[in-house]
Amino acid sequence: MPHPPGTPWLRLVLAVSLDGRLAPSEGGAAQLGGKGDRRVLEEALAWADGCLIGAETLRRHGTTCLIHAPDLLEERARQGRPSQPVAIAVSRRGQLPPELPFFRQPLERWLLVAEAPAEPPTGYGRTLPLPDWHEALTQLARLGLDRVAVLGGAALAASLLEADWLDELQLTLCPRLLGGTHLWLPPGASGSVGSPWQLLEQRTLGGDEVLLRYGRGS
Repeated sequence: MPHPPGTPWLRLVLAVSLDGRLAPSEGGAAQLGGKGDRRVLEEALAWADGCLIGAETLRRHGTTCLIHAPDLLEERARQGRPSQPVAIAVSRRGQLPPELPFFRQPLERWLLVAEAPAEPPTGYGRTLPLPDWHEALTQLARLGLDRVAVLGGAALAASLLEADWLDELQLTLCPRLLGGTHLWLPPGASGSVGSPWQLLEQRTLGGDEVLLRYGRGS
């Protein structure tokens, strides 16, 4: 499927175990990814105008990722871009705890919400409706977001795959086996799951980690 015009380019960015897990069988943080993974994550953030983060991921981790590498920050400054991409929380009802450290991070925050809250939530520069992905992504493009990184979690990734919206997959393969049910792509996901993908980049990161970046096949 060709990239739909008038919508941002979407790149899913994840660190996964050898058996495709995001978390250990008992749940909680897997602590996947070393220094090399952190570098390619920050490179993806530096590439992006905005980042989509699922509400449950924010609840579990409390924060989103920031660019710290001086060369990446300097490059964004040279381009006249803000130091950090816009962080876009994706939520059904917009009910994220206001005490999360996320709301104190030095970045611009937007909210994509499926069900309009009774009161406008505080802590966001913009609140946008999410009637469906086409309308939501068209809104983001109109607001100047041409490149968007998708930082998880699995439900958000599956929703975008189901609707054939992901243009790239950036996966750091980490040398661990975790087992359990916490797959990065939940069972039953469909959409572009059966489509071919083309290898765009392969990089050894150190610590026995490998970056694999794929784009949509023709």
